[in-house]
Amino acid sequence: MSKTTEKATDITVIEVQKGIIEFCIKGSTPLILNTMSEKTRIQLLIPPPKKNAADKASTLKHDPLAEFRASAYTLTDAKAPTYLGFMASAFKAALKGAALDLPGASKSQIGRLTYVEGEYLSLYGIPKLLMSVVRSADMNRTPDIRSRAILSEWACSVRISFVKPLLREQAVINLLAAAGITQGIGDWRPQKGSGSYGQFTLVGHDDADFGRIVNGGGRAAQMSAMNAPECYDDETEKMLSWFNVESKRRGFKVVSNG
Repeated sequence: MSKTTEKATDITVIEVQKGIIEFCIKGSTPLILNTMSEKTRIQLLIPPPKKNAADKASTLKHDPLAEFRASAYTLTDAKAPTYLGFMASAFKAALKGAALDLPGASKSQIGRLTYVEGEYLSLYGIPKLLMSVVRSADMNRTPDIRSRAILSEWACSVRISFVKPLLREQAVINLLAAAGITQGIGDWRPQKGSGSYGQFTLVGHDDADFGRIVNGGGRAAQMSAMNAPECYDDETEKMLSWFNVESKRRGFKVVSNG
């Protein structure tokens, strides 16, 4: 009876390290904020009773200013440099999405090898009120009006950590630059295929526009704008003016402008 011997095999594990890059992000198209409001989250937890015809006639379907304020993530820490925040995971999703369109890496690989530090990023820029026609997700694609915060100009800083040497610094830079064009962040972004909002570019710390947005779009200016917002465009101004007059005529109580 023969006796087999197993040949010893060396296992080589490469040394991995953590690399970190900090990026200055400047919006190249307006950014639309659209977080789930506290009211919607509560109603998902405990659904409200269905309204009858009398209830529907006596309550407002929309309150534009309340919806505008509820569309943004806000940073409660008074020491935070901004009042508005944005989820760091949005940039991670943009990185992964960009990997689908570029050769050399897969979406799942980028998801494992990169991490955007922090939970909420400080978002600089002045929010304005945007009211626009949208289509609901029902079978009939019912039209509706949605009120959200929009930033014509915006900026933020993003710290991305990555695994070296499996991923090189230049690869991360290339991915994020591509993500700013093909993916974007926020609502109506290119990644969804329906809009071009939320696109961004990578700039240096000394970029003049980046500095101007950061200096003029911090916490105090944002809180003032959220309290008494300007309309983003003529269509929003027309709809809000009509709403204010009509809701007052019908005796509805709405959020005041200030």
